Amino acid sequence: QVQLVESGGGLVQAGDSLRLSCSASGRTFSGYYMGWFRQPPGKEREFLTTISWSGSGTYYAESVKGRFTISRDNAKNTVYLQMNNLKPEDTAVYYCAADRGPLGNWLSHRMEYWGKGTLVTVSS
Repeated sequence: QVQLVESGGGLVQAGDSLRLSCSASGRTFSGYYMGWFRQPPGKEREFLTTISWSGSGTYYAESVKGRFTISRDNAKNTVYLQMNNLKPEDTAVYYCAADRGPLGNWLSHRMEYWGKGTLVTVSS
């Protein structure tokens, strides 16, 4: 079966850094964009970032631009989210996702594959 499994979440303090990983399995993801969403407690899911298969094309939501960096290692079937200078408002369940479609799919949260999420809690 196709799976996206996130890891690396946990409890950190404001100002800390954290790197999330998303391991993909069950198929070849060549040609797929991969990326990240998050859902804070009691709030709607939010699109964060996506990256092309080659890694040369990236897109970031304004809320995380400059603090978060997405990357991928296709040989390991893994995508990463480096999060720096974390803030309490970054507290959320972070979801990995994959899709072959245009940016509009990401903006509308229409993904072919979703991970189950990993919780990041940022304390002050």
